[in-house]
Amino acid sequence: MNARTGSDESLPRSLLLSFSDIRGGAARAAQRLHDALRRAGASSTMLVQVKDGHDPDVVGPATSVGRRWVRLRPYVDFAPARVFRRGAGVPYSVGWLPSAYVGKVRSSRPDVVHLHWVAGGMLSIGDVARLPGPLVWTLHDMWAFTGGCHYDGGCGRFVDGCGPCPVLGSTGRRELSHWSWSRKTRLLQRDDLTIVTPSRWLAAQAAKSSAMSQLDIRVIPNAIDLDVFRPFGRAAARAVLGLPLDRPIVMFAAMNATGDARKGFRHLRDALHQLAGAHKRPLALIAGAEAPTGTDRLPLDARYLGTIADEEMLAVAYSAADVFVAPSEQENLSNAVVEAMACGTPCVAFRVGGMEDLVDHRENGLLARPLSAEDLASCIAEVLDAAGDVRMAMGIRAREKIAGMCEQQAVARQHLALYGEMIERHAAAGVR
Repeated sequence: MNARTGSDESLPRSLLLSFSDIRGGAARAAQRLHDALRRAGASSTMLVQVKDGHDPDVVGPATSVGRRWVRLRPYVDFAPARVFRRGAGVPYSVGWLPSAYVGKVRSSRPDVVHLHWVAGGMLSIGDVARLPGPLVWTLHDMWAFTGGCHYDGGCGRFVDGCGPCPVLGSTGRRELSHWSWSRKTRLLQRDDLTIVTPSRWLAAQAAKSSAMSQLDIRVIPNAIDLDVFRPFGRAAARAVLGLPLDRPIVMFAAMNATGDARKGFRHLRDALHQLAGAHKRPLALIAGAEAPTGTDRLPLDARYLGTIADEEMLAVAYSAADVFVAPSEQENLSNAVVEAMACGTPCVAFRVGGMEDLVDHRENGLLARPLSAEDLASCIAEVLDAAGDVRMAMGIRAREKIAGMCEQQAVARQHLALYGEMIERHAAAGVR
């Protein structure tokens, strides 16, 4: 598993592990870092459980049997959770299923092993404990330090043991979530492991957990290519998508946008109910979902774009909107908000999680009171009612914020500096 020739041999050679290369926000973040490291001259290879892209430096299952098996692994890993009444269908990863990835990592002999989202049956916690160091783990959600949930919904039980688990609907203290939490707390205590979180909020949550409170935790945001995610001009973007020029457009985008309750589609729907009669025929632009039915239907005209795989077309969609809304109930560092801001579109979000890292209230967007649809509607209306030059200035500041925080080469340099520090520390420990 050698990266392309032409890399600077003085820079650390990294092996990134990710469940997928392009499927989902965490996979996109890992792939973007992989690209940024190579553009910086470093050797980078990705090892993934599910490969959908065509990058030769991304290594997935080599056989058809292997490809079928890895797609079953998430269901096998989840199987123990099915004994609980609420287990089926809930985002929950047990992390018990052993894999062959440890041997693959050892045989590739990288300078640094860098984990990303490796749940879904890719790596067990025992596998993580056996990986060679130095080891970096970028957290894209809370799973690495909880009993199995990917976001805790505010329950906070991960701090001192998990269980009983509201996600599973378990009642006893010593049940599946507590068992999984205990393994993480015991097996992740290693001196050559550094935790990276894209947001300050997730760093604070990890530091509160028994599994990670003693570890080195750094905050490094996700990288973005500012040449891809850039303002296209509102009129030109709307012409490409066949959208009207004379109507305000409110955009929402997320993986499984209308099906994942944590993404907050219901809060957006309630907010738009309040806006429907207050503005001149606003149009909702939804990416990442098909049109819902029944009570989930929006109270105004909506255009559903489905999943947009092409990033330049996604940037066109962001550029077409007057405001982007991210009504998530819990969130690390939203890729969608980063992308929209890079395209010069002001964002409105709840004041939760990593949203405060991105949105400066009334400077490049607005932050609403957590989970208040009424305040969310008020913030959306404030952006839509702003004079055109005011909204444009807000969008310019949004792009400037992302350029200063997430530009891919700056993010690559931060990671390479961390890799170098860890390699030196690991070598010194080996000498002793």
